[in-house]
Amino acid sequence: MTRTFLALDLSPELQRFLERAIARGAHLLPAARWVEPASLHVTLAFLGELSDEQLAQAIEAGEAAARQVPPFSYRLTGLGTFGSARAPRVVWMGLEDASGRLQALQQVLMRELQARGFPPEERPFSPHLTLARLKRPLSREEQQALQRLLYEIRVPASLPEHTVETLDVMKSELSRAGARYSYLYRARLATPEA
Repeated sequence: MTRTFLALDLSPELQRFLERAIARGAHLLPAARWVEPASLHVTLAFLGELSDEQLAQAIEAGEAAARQVPPFSYRLTGLGTFGSARAPRVVWMGLEDASGRLQALQQVLMRELQARGFPPEERPFSPHLTLARLKRPLSREEQQALQRLLYEIRVPASLPEHTVETLDVMKSELSRAGARYSYLYRARLATPEA
């Protein structure tokens, strides 16, 4: 069985910016479990533990979806949280894609996965990069530190957009040190017509 998800990568420039944001976050809010910058990705679909046959179907779905959407660019928008102010579960960096192709790719991917027997995703798609996870409610001081972080980390206008050219099928291996990700397959997005 292979713990599998489909995702998009990010550019070295975005990764360096997020590495600095994570370092600042780890300093201000050590109670959170911060993601290793090298592990950052945009998850489009988490599929869980798959058999070899299911993995082949997931790769096929990824290829089919990628053929339907041309390359596109996204930019980082800013920090946010999932959960309440007192008990946030996730600190994330938002994404924006002016072309609408990020949403389109995720929707096409969901259709292709469902056509191959994978269950539909119940939650609405919210494009983001997970930077940290929190396991318990925050103290008042920690809440203030989180608010300070959300205020301090601003995406500079000079930070370039990232052009997405592949949809990646990824493997996730869990350990005490955290999840480790590796590429299983890369599907190239559609070649734009001339």
